[in-house]
Amino acid sequence: MKVKTPKPGGICQSLQGRDKDRYYIIKTLNPDGTVGVVDGNFKKLAEPKKKNLKHLRLLPDTAESIAAKFAEGSLVFDTEVYSALKSYNYPEKCAENKQG
Repeated sequence: MKVKTPKPGGICQSLQGRDKDRYYIIKTLNPDGTVGVVDGNFKKLAEPKKKNLKHLRLLPDTAESIAAKFAEGSLVFDTEVYSALKSYNYPEKCAENKQG
């Protein structure tokens, strides 16, 4: 299933740039057709990375708890974002933790 419209809390993958193949959570939708994305590690919530939509692959997955916090305007921590994306960006670390 292909997602066409971005929404805050949605998960996306970068297709272009030096951050290619990195996964992000969408924080903001900008009126100029770009989105602000964060990963909790390299791109923090204080300064989201501005990405053009045509350089992103929108996934059908959503970080539900983070999306709800964005919607109600409550505080979200970088560690929450990092934890939500850990299985996407660092699958080998997640596999190690499950084994031992």
